[in-house]
Amino acid sequence: MAAELGNKLDVHVDATVPADQFYGFFKNNMPRFVQLFPRNIKTIQIQGGGGVRPGAVMLWKYDIGITGSPMTAKVRVQSIDDENRTLVLEALEGDVLKVYKSFKAKIQFNDVNTGASKVIWGLEYEKASENAPEPDHYVNFMVKVAKGLDAHLRKA
Repeated sequence: MAAELGNKLDVHVDATVPADQFYGFFKNNMPRFVQLFPRNIKTIQIQGGGGVRPGAVMLWKYDIGITGSPMTAKVRVQSIDDENRTLVLEALEGDVLKVYKSFKAKIQFNDVNTGASKVIWGLEYEKASENAPEPDHYVNFMVKVAKGLDAHLRKA
């Protein structure tokens, strides 16, 4: 994989719950996204058991409106930074790599004031061809996850 990917974009989503709560859910409960977003996330399996940790490999089956049927991805947790509340996920195999040579998501959770936070999704990707689309479906889904999880955590 190239050291620097071809395209980068950041998506900022305001949230009403603290950053620690958001980060904790991603780090400790990521497989629960299946229950929170059943139309979009069909399965998340962590290979070899255990939790989300650096080097962990997850198998995702998801439908975000691209093909009309579920797609798959094998994703590795590249890094976790508890101090900065950041996770970096990298696609290893699957449908996303048919369109992009490389695809990486950095998720950071920042406090903005008492009780509120900002979720920052950073995407780094390299298109497999000039005709490959921008990752709009993925961006829209990231926003949906952030807003949906914010609403879920607010109720909890």
